[in-house]
Amino acid sequence: MRMNLRALLGLCLATLVATVVGPSGTLHAAEQGKGKAAPAKGKESVAAKSGTPRPTAQKPVQATRPTRAPAQTAAAATGPARAGTPKARPAAVAGGTTGRSAAARGKPATVAETRNGGAGADRNIRGVRTQQVASRGKANPRENPGKASTVAKSRGFAPPRDVAGAVQAYPKRNLTRAVAGNADLWQEPGQLAVHSGSALVIGQDAGELLYEKNASAVVPIASITKLMTAMVVLDSMPNLQAPISISDEDIDYLRGSRSRLGVGTVITRETALLLALMSSENRASHALARHYPGGLAAFIAAMNRKAASLGMAHTRFEDPTGLSSNNVSTAHDLARMVAAAHRYPLIREFSTTPGVRAEVKGRELEFHNTNQLVSSPTWEIGLSKTGYIQAAGKCLVMQARVADKPVVIVLLDSAGKQTRIGDANRIKRWMESASVAGRLPTPV
Repeated sequence: MRMNLRALLGLCLATLVATVVGPSGTLHAAEQGKGKAAPAKGKESVAAKSGTPRPTAQKPVQATRPTRAPAQTAAAATGPARAGTPKARPAAVAGGTTGRSAAARGKPATVAETRNGGAGADRNIRGVRTQQVASRGKANPRENPGKASTVAKSRGFAPPRDVAGAVQAYPKRNLTRAVAGNADLWQEPGQLAVHSGSALVIGQDAGELLYEKNASAVVPIASITKLMTAMVVLDSMPNLQAPISISDEDIDYLRGSRSRLGVGTVITRETALLLALMSSENRASHALARHYPGGLAAFIAAMNRKAASLGMAHTRFEDPTGLSSNNVSTAHDLARMVAAAHRYPLIREFSTTPGVRAEVKGRELEFHNTNQLVSSPTWEIGLSKTGYIQAAGKCLVMQARVADKPVVIVLLDSAGKQTRIGDANRIKRWMESASVAGRLPTPV
């Protein structure tokens, strides 16, 4: 019995000791293990805080790899490490540039690029924020679309808002055309743009000056001469149905101008006068002067006498065609000549005829007016004559009714092929605009 009690007591003591000592040992072992694991965990935390990546997770940045930007890599690495760290936006959004890294542009990778997390990522994020702040006020392709193309070309990416830029450009060009059109349609008197070297517009009835530009300059007048030729022919009261012939003397050996009136052609004086005024036919004009009583020399003398009688003090003629650059005059003198020629019904008719068919050596040929405006329904032209040689430029004189007012228009020394026509149209619109406004064009 005593043995049983002693054995039972020993068993209870052993159980008590095992109960007390066992957990302590386990707790001690756990504390030792915890003490060993704690430094590792502490190292891991320090590593996470210091930005030192694990050796197994680190991959070297390839200098030729343009796939990811530093800011994107840093954001991916720091996302799990810090819960409070904001995600870095792509560089294209944050800084106004693309997400290409320096390595993609061929530059050496920086420390921030080779470190994908930790403090390096923090520095990257701070750099992005700094870049955002620094980029304010600077040229940004999204904020300044006008300079986007230049920036895009220098940085190697497509400019943003190309469509918007194109839409903005078209209205500007249209606006420019609209302004130019309005300037042509409604010219203020002081803004009339005449491009001919010399110009004059006068009222035919009272002779009032409406516009002038270098109107007193003595210049070659080319085939405007033929108006004087026609007046001298008609003043001699010839038989207009009498035949005249084209000879070798009528060929232009001075400038080599062409003609469809071959040597030996016989036409009436009236036909020759028509072709000289309408088509500026040089051989017809020269033949008329040759068949003048007293010959060519007498005809030239009659031309200069006629000019003097009209008060054309600065005018001189040396030939009846205008091929000579020594046939000179001024815009003022030519206005006098146009007004005088307008009193001849045949000159008015022939100079404004749009075109005719004439028989030349048994063949029917078409001849057209050298002034296209005589066929325009918007013009009311009573007399017209064009002229051209290199020394004189393109020339045009007209008597016309513009804005219910008979005027004489003289345009000399025009450079372009259509400049004289454009000037005539501008003068017409200018006068019509003044008429609509209820005022007469102010002399310029």
